[in-house]
Amino acid sequence: MTTLPYWRLSSFYLFYFALLGATAPFLALYFDHLGFSSARIGELVAIPMLMRCVAPNLWGWLGDYTGRRLAIVRFGAVCTLASFSLIFVSHTYAWLALVMALHAFFWHAVLPQFEVITLAHLQTQTARYSQVRLWGSIGFILTVVIMGRLFDWLSLDIYPVVVVVIMAGIIGASLWVPNAQPLVQGNRLAGEGFLKQLRSPGVLAFYACVALMQMSHGPYYTFLTLHLEQLGYSRGVIGLLWALGVVAEVLMFLAMSRILSRFSVRRVLLASFLLAALRWLLLGAFAEFFWVLLLAQVMHAATFGSFHAAAIAFVQRSFSDKQQGQGQALYAALAGTGGALGALYSGYSWNLLGPALTFSIASVAALAAAVIIGLRLHEQNQGTLQ
Repeated sequence: MTTLPYWRLSSFYLFYFALLGATAPFLALYFDHLGFSSARIGELVAIPMLMRCVAPNLWGWLGDYTGRRLAIVRFGAVCTLASFSLIFVSHTYAWLALVMALHAFFWHAVLPQFEVITLAHLQTQTARYSQVRLWGSIGFILTVVIMGRLFDWLSLDIYPVVVVVIMAGIIGASLWVPNAQPLVQGNRLAGEGFLKQLRSPGVLAFYACVALMQMSHGPYYTFLTLHLEQLGYSRGVIGLLWALGVVAEVLMFLAMSRILSRFSVRRVLLASFLLAALRWLLLGAFAEFFWVLLLAQVMHAATFGSFHAAAIAFVQRSFSDKQQGQGQALYAALAGTGGALGALYSGYSWNLLGPALTFSIASVAALAAAVIIGLRLHEQNQGTLQ
């Protein structure tokens, strides 16, 4: 690893996903603390996800056109902090909606471009991506455990301060990372435009399944903390349960290079979708049983870990060097679309249908993705997927 800036790349993932660890389990809890209904909470949580439908593609095109991906990452990190700091001005619904939209527009500019930079540093060692990315999982774990304990002791009023501190860490890490450009892959996919590549066998099906998978995560990311709190779990325990899921994810990332060398991307994705469908049923109907809850959280290894690593491999192998930014951005955008739909439907159905039926809808979405991937991706069409 003499030429790979391992710790610089890893530090960025650590702080970036520490921010996700501060928002995914606790943002809805904070809005609940401010007195908003479940429907309004769902809408506010959906807004940043909706921005993933627009922002990554805009910034992805700009990154591919200019080649200045690291500059975009740094600019996005600074603007994320500046725009989120507006949360200290007012706590009205309209103002918070503006803050959610504005900071997410810049936040979602960052990761797809940084993924391209990381893969450029890795060059032909893409199997080692998981070794770098696992530090993002570690950042998430540290954040959810610390914040879970913190909010058992202190008021949720300090929540925005903690988020701003983490955002400052993202800025610092981005300034430490050296730049890199994707290697030109000779004639690989030469002359073929991005839209033409989208029409390659299985590519559109893959992106549709990305949206369905993230839609299935809607109740999980929006209401799991509130769901468990209503079942009597303390915030400290809830933080540890979130951490358990990401520990399982880390272990999966460590194993992914071996897994992807033995199994096709199609098989890894199919297994991830099927396990996701089972996981949501367990969380919706049996979360009061602690051992079932532990099992469901361990399954995060599949519903995010193996799914994300396989998805990154799919995108990296399906597009040329000059299309990488757009390919990663479309992945983020479709994930945002699905995540926003998931947050919205769960916000409206949580009180109306209850947790069990809301998570059942999530299970159906994951199962639909499994059916699509099983029918539309075939082993003989996977020259780029092995």
